[in-house]
Amino acid sequence: MPQVFKIGPYWIYFWADESKPLEPIHVHVSEGNPTRNATKIWITSTGKCLLCHNKGRIPEKALRNIMRMIEARADSVVKKWVAFFGTITYYC
Repeated sequence: MPQVFKIGPYWIYFWADESKPLEPIHVHVSEGNPTRNATKIWITSTGKCLLCHNKGRIPEKALRNIMRMIEARADSVVKKWVAFFGTITYYC
């Protein structure tokens, strides 16, 4: 799994084996090692975050802070997505 960055115990990463066709840009968040039941966050074309689901059961306060950090680093996340997957689409 390509790790995008870490915030404390939380890993923010791309799932390397994404669906075909490739889903719109998003990151997965898990506490510790990546898991299939991780929280999923869409990144919009304006760099904002939309919570897809919180299967990782990240506490609300921590999740808000993580989403703020993702938004602050949205340009970097987008560049890493394109470098890894070679293309990009947005959820909205």
